[in-house]
Amino acid sequence: MPNVFIMDSDQELIELINEGEADAFETLYRRYRDWVYHLAWRFTGSPQDALDVLQETFTYLLGKFPGFNLTASMTTFLYPVVRHISLTVRSKNRRFTSDEEMLSEITAPALKESHSSRSELAAVLAVLPNEQREVLLMRFVDDMSLQEIAAALNIPLGTVKSRLHHALQRLRDDRRTKEYFLE
Repeated sequence: MPNVFIMDSDQELIELINEGEADAFETLYRRYRDWVYHLAWRFTGSPQDALDVLQETFTYLLGKFPGFNLTASMTTFLYPVVRHISLTVRSKNRRFTSDEEMLSEITAPALKESHSSRSELAAVLAVLPNEQREVLLMRFVDDMSLQEIAAALNIPLGTVKSRLHHALQRLRDDRRTKEYFLE
């Protein structure tokens, strides 16, 4: 049976879920599962852990019903949930990983690719402080507004702007990414 709630807004879906409509929750899940999974993978670095985070995130969301009231965009609401669960899962898994397991996961360095390769961009992003990288990815990968980022991270808007500015400046100054910026 086709899902009849595909075109409904998140707010309309939440109202339906609050009224007991299970198919509306499935629509909300389908709408955000890929976003949650990719975000969780970014935090955990593991596809299996990302699946665990995905499950825990939607279990948490389901527990909010009935009576849930969405006061921001769904991604703004879900971001801190996914982040918290991901960091908890990652921390728990690191405590139980032996040195041999960690060594077996290390791969040989890849051969140097072209100057504008994705691997160089990833390397540059990896040296950014966590707070700057997080804001940069939220803005340009997750396409969140500055206000949504501030709400999701529970920090002042000025802090978001500052972190984004410093991250972009660092990318402008790095020889590997300088070509992506207009002079």
